[in-house]
Amino acid sequence: MKDVLYLEQIEQAEALLKPQRVEVLRQLAEPGTCTEVAARLGQTPQRVYYHVKRLVEAGLVDLVSERKVRGVHEGIYQAGARSYWLSPRLVGRIGLRKAQDELSLGYLLDLMEEVQADIAGLDRTATELPSIGLSGEIHVRPEDRQEFLHELQGMLQDLFTRYGGAEGDAFKLAVACYPKGDEHE
Repeated sequence: MKDVLYLEQIEQAEALLKPQRVEVLRQLAEPGTCTEVAARLGQTPQRVYYHVKRLVEAGLVDLVSERKVRGVHEGIYQAGARSYWLSPRLVGRIGLRKAQDELSLGYLLDLMEEVQADIAGLDRTATELPSIGLSGEIHVRPEDRQEFLHELQGMLQDLFTRYGGAEGDAFKLAVACYPKGDEHE
């Protein structure tokens, strides 16, 4: 089972974006048969098999083994990944050019799409993927916002200048700074 399956085909998204299929996927986090999943979900095995078949066709569920029960071959299935990540390219850009203003929400969204695609393209079979992720909260008074953003930009530009040579391993640095929204419970 993969950690993350990055979905770039519309057929995969269509197969996944049905509430009943998402629930079947959850049930198949551990290998199981359609009969077992049906019993847990209170559905018929035929109905669950219909959804499992679509998920297998889309590459989201794998047939991991088979067993013979009362003369019938029964498949044992497992979800292909622990989580599924939909590519923003499934919808695509709708009539908008890439945002140029680094201080706009559009630019931030473009950057996040780029980071998502870059991460999805990494070789997860590599023994070492040196990376770092940081997240934190900073409180800035309204009158200090511009100074804060300018200082942050300067610090990052200093890193780009200091480590921007042609030698060594290439790393991509993407920083997002945005107002924190209301907490969702």
